[in-house]
Amino acid sequence: MPAVTFELHKTDTRTKARRGTVTTPHGKIETPIFMPVGTAATVKAMRPEEVKELGAQIILSNTYHLYLRPGHEIVREAGGVHKFMNWDLPVLTDSGGFQVFSLGKMRKISEEGVKFQSHIDGSRHMISPEKSMEIQHALGSDIMMAFDECAPWPAERKYVEQSLELTTRWLKRCKAEHDRYAESLGGESQILGEGCNQSLFGIMQGGTYPDLRKRSAEQVVEMDLPGYSIGGLSVGEPKELMYEVMDECVDWLPKDKPRYLMGVGSPDCLFEGVERGIDMFDCVLPTRIARHGMAMTSHGRVNIKNKQYERDFTPLDPECDCYTCRNYSKAYLRHLFKCDEILSAMLMTNHNLHFLVKTMERIRQAIDEDRFPEYKREFYDKYGRF
Repeated sequence: MPAVTFELHKTDTRTKARRGTVTTPHGKIETPIFMPVGTAATVKAMRPEEVKELGAQIILSNTYHLYLRPGHEIVREAGGVHKFMNWDLPVLTDSGGFQVFSLGKMRKISEEGVKFQSHIDGSRHMISPEKSMEIQHALGSDIMMAFDECAPWPAERKYVEQSLELTTRWLKRCKAEHDRYAESLGGESQILGEGCNQSLFGIMQGGTYPDLRKRSAEQVVEMDLPGYSIGGLSVGEPKELMYEVMDECVDWLPKDKPRYLMGVGSPDCLFEGVERGIDMFDCVLPTRIARHGMAMTSHGRVNIKNKQYERDFTPLDPECDCYTCRNYSKAYLRHLFKCDEILSAMLMTNHNLHFLVKTMERIRQAIDEDRFPEYKREFYDKYGRF
C-alpha cells in the first residue's frame, strides 16, 4: 500500500460533490477539505496549536521557501517539517513550481529544470525534478507534489502544449527519483514502499484548452499515483472559465483517488469546486486578507478599516463561535488595525481560518445528508455577491 490512501464514502445524488477520507502517516483527512497555507513552516500570525484547535486537519508548506530559508538540510536535521514546526498532523508540500513561475524574468526554464534568482538576495539557484524530490524528502511531508511548469493565462496553445509535455516528462523524473528514494529505504517502489512514508501526487496542466487538459490527464493518470491535482487554474482567468475547465478535468481523473485543486480558497470557489467533485483545496487568501483588515463572515466580507466600525461593539460575525468573535468587537479590531498592532493580524486570521474550516465541515455534513445543493444556496443567499 502507498503511504497515502483514499476511501470514497459517498457521492451526492444531484452533483459530483463527494465525501471521502485521505489516510496519511500523520492521520486521517476528511474530505472535502481546505488546507491552510504555512508557507515557511508556519501559518502566518497563528501558533500551530491554534490552527489545530480550529479544526484544521492538514497544512501546506512550501518547497521553494524552505529550500531558501532555512534550507532543507536544516529541516532534515530537525527531524523533518513536522518536528521543526511542532505540528503532528499531515503536511503537504508543493513542489516550488508555482513560486518559480511567479518569479517572471528572474527565472529561465529548460528541459533540465528552472534556473532562478532568489527573491531574498538575488542568489542563483537551480531546481530540477530531482532536486524538488530531494528537498521534499528532506522536509518529510506526507504528500509531495511533482515539479511542474504552471503556464500563465492567457497563453498561446503551442506554448501550453509544450508546457504540459514538459510537465509530463518532469513527472516521470520525479517518480523515478521518488522510487529510487523509496527503494533505498527498503521499499519496492513508490507504490509499494513499506519503508517510505511519503506519497507523490501528479499535477495536470493544459491551460484552458479542453483537449490539452484531457491529454495531460491521461499522461498523469498513467503513472498510477496515489493522488492527482489540477494545476494552472486561478492564474488570472475569469472564474466562469475556470469552472468550465474544472468541470471537464474532474471527469478525466480516477474516482478512487483524491483530487486536489491548487491555489483556490474563496468561499465561492470552494463551493463550485466541491460541486464538481474536488476533494482538496489550499490558498493563502484567508490569511493574506486578514492581515489587510478583511474578514470573511456569514453575511459577506467585512472591511474592518471602514469608519462605520469605529463604534461598532458587535462581533465580526454574530453567527460565528471562533475565539475572535467570542471575545472582541469590530471597534476593537479596527483600533488594532489602525494602530498597526500584531494582535490585529492574529485575531483576524483566527477568524478567517475558522470560517473556512467550519464551512467545509458543514459542506461535508450536507453531502452526508444529501442536501449539498440546498446548503450551497443557503450560503450564497446570506453571503451575497462574490
